[in-house]
Amino acid sequence: PKLKGFKNPNREEYTVVNVGKLAAFDAGTTVTPDDLRSAGLAKKRGKIKVLGQGDLDVALTVRAHAFSAGATDKITAAGGSVEVVES
Repeated sequence: PKLKGFKNPNREEYTVVNVGKLAAFDAGTTVTPDDLRSAGLAKKRGKIKVLGQGDLDVALTVRAHAFSAGATDKITAAGGSVEVVES
């Protein structure tokens, strides 16, 4: 018989948004999870994680549930800031 795989009930599921997609927002704005959802960059519900793929050249304040190290470096290098949102 085939063995069924283990599914971790405590696993956190994230919707992934790359840094390159954040360039669509105007400089100096605060980007919240609701802004990402209304722009169609994230699912309607769930947690959002920002990853470091792509380039960012505008200063933004980004609020999300999690950030990769590369995303944090790119956002702060562009003059922006990172804020972790608790849910």
